Amino acid sequence: MSLLSFTLEKTAPATKARAARFRTAHGEVRTPVFMPVGTQATVKNMTVEGLRTLDAQVLLANTYHLLLRPGPEVFKKFGGIHRFMNWDRPVLTDSGGFQIFSLPDSRQMTEEGARFRSYVDGELCFLSPETSIEMQRAIGSDIMMVLDQCIPSTAPHAETEAAMHLTHRWAERSLRARGDSPQALFGIVQGACHPDLRKRSAEFLRALPFDGLAIGGLAVGETHAERYEFTDLVTGYLPENLPRYLMGVGTPLDILEAVHRGVDMFDCIIPSQLAQRGTAFTSHGKIHCRRAVYKFSEAPLDARCGCHTCRNHPRAYIHHLIKSDETLGWQLLAHHNIAFYQRLMAEIRAAIFDGTFAAYHARQRLELSRDDEANPPVHPAPAKIRRAPSLGDYEIQTSPQGFSSIRQVSSGEVMHSVSAPADEAERLYVAQSRLGEQLRRRDDTEAQPLVVWDVGLGAASNAMGALHRAEAELAAAGPTGTRPLHLVSFERDLDPLKLAARHASHFPHLRHRAPHTLLRQGEWRRDDQRIEWRLLQGDFLELFEGAPAPDIVFYDPFSSKTDTALWQTGVFARLHRHFRPRPAALYTYSAGTGVRAALLHAGFFVAEGVGTGPKAATTIAYTTRPDGQDATRLLGPDWLVRWRRSGSKFPADLAPEGHPEFERSIEQHPQFTRPPTK
Repeated sequence: MSLLSFTLEKTAPATKARAARFRTAHGEVRTPVFMPVGTQATVKNMTVEGLRTLDAQVLLANTYHLLLRPGPEVFKKFGGIHRFMNWDRPVLTDSGGFQIFSLPDSRQMTEEGARFRSYVDGELCFLSPETSIEMQRAIGSDIMMVLDQCIPSTAPHAETEAAMHLTHRWAERSLRARGDSPQALFGIVQGACHPDLRKRSAEFLRALPFDGLAIGGLAVGETHAERYEFTDLVTGYLPENLPRYLMGVGTPLDILEAVHRGVDMFDCIIPSQLAQRGTAFTSHGKIHCRRAVYKFSEAPLDARCGCHTCRNHPRAYIHHLIKSDETLGWQLLAHHNIAFYQRLMAEIRAAIFDGTFAAYHARQRLELSRDDEANPPVHPAPAKIRRAPSLGDYEIQTSPQGFSSIRQVSSGEVMHSVSAPADEAERLYVAQSRLGEQLRRRDDTEAQPLVVWDVGLGAASNAMGALHRAEAELAAAGPTGTRPLHLVSFERDLDPLKLAARHASHFPHLRHRAPHTLLRQGEWRRDDQRIEWRLLQGDFLELFEGAPAPDIVFYDPFSSKTDTALWQTGVFARLHRHFRPRPAALYTYSAGTGVRAALLHAGFFVAEGVGTGPKAATTIAYTTRPDGQDATRLLGPDWLVRWRRSGSKFPADLAPEGHPEFERSIEQHPQFTRPPTK
């Protein structure tokens, strides 16, 4: 018997559309229902008060992302996600299966589960049916999803069948892992675009004691016609007495067509994602607010909409905000788009009860196909999404906070995804290394240049942070009061900097001739020769031993996922040998246990660095034991105790036979065995 007390209230003539209701621990849900996506326990550009105003019934959160940050301990402390985000209505949690699917080059799939590296700190993580359910129980969602193996909808039959069987075995393990939890649990039908496999999957899962069934593996490569065909096929094999959920779909038209084929529940990031691109959904089709035709328009986005945005702001104002990259524009459009989705679901439900859904479907499928009411096409055209400026594998991404970053398309990784690049460079590297203080010359022994390595040039935010600080010191103290700065940047792919330099209006730190000269000539020198910046392009591991030993290292490889080799134990040992005997300090964003242990094993003294952006802490590594204030930040006995208990106490690249020697090197490290000198 379902934990949701599902009640089918009405079906529509001449169609498979249906209206129902079910009850969760945090309230009743009326279907058909659209669930706004709150991946990180927040719906982008929306407050929970705004979502309540729009009568959002259910929010979707993601197990994979919440497992990595903030982690299960936070949810256990708060008693679950509802108190944590101040949301008193139902929550559904996805299991993480799609996120595993989206990381093909950085995960390993086995019968037991998926092993992958955290995009937060590079730690090796493991997600299995049991750990997914354990995390969802900690989150306290009203509806949990089983972990499934998602593959492209166009995958061949044999590959699809193997994934389907694995999904079924994981479904049975998920049911066992749920135990006595009062949370509902949905199974996920897989089978890609193979009718026989979809039928077998639905028949297998409906025989198990799930509280609802979802259709997975669509909107991942198939055509719209195929999506509609297989949605219709699968709902024909699903029981009538359980809710049906089409995962990750979709546009208003997709939802209308899926309701027509018997689906009850939907989620998608499209309403908030397209809001950030200036697109609004209206009762007359989509409109693109960047278009100049709206510059003087006094009309609301949608005359039929009573949301806050449409009541208070004309299209001209929205156009201005979007053209100016103002976050308020994204917020107003996100509010309107989610309001539009909620109104669409209410209209669909009313039409089902009225017995008029077939006529509503025929009418609305034309209206929802329109693209820009100011210039409606004779034949509805595919949606045109304004693409971000790009170069090679990179594109510019603008955050809701208004700053721009560089995103690698293939990996999905973003440079400085939470904090403005210049702000993060200042806090994590420039200020923490006390660069300005080290540039100030106090006596003749400090006449030698200060050498700074910038490992991972990227869009040059760290290098330019150092350069700007050096110029400020020169302006304050003059050339006789400062040391020369020799800045050495290492990078193998210059496309991020080239892209950012072409769009310097997005990146204020690049409004200087230095980075542009560096790109053209490979080096830049200030006219008075007090600052020298050199680029070493290529593989860092092949280049660094030919560079002068540094005083300061900004160790900022793109990520552990894309630059795994730069985080290995042997590399840190080579760096330590190259730095000595000159005292040096290395600053990096990673606070991973494995990274810190590898640095200690290499001979560094390791300290906790400041938090920045999404990270509560970072890491500093010294070639010699520091004194003064720096010494107080060294990792102490409490860290050693945590390391001994850690499941990731050894670096991922270290073979098991090397574990005993590695362990001895940590336990016997002078940082923990010898008291600091007075």
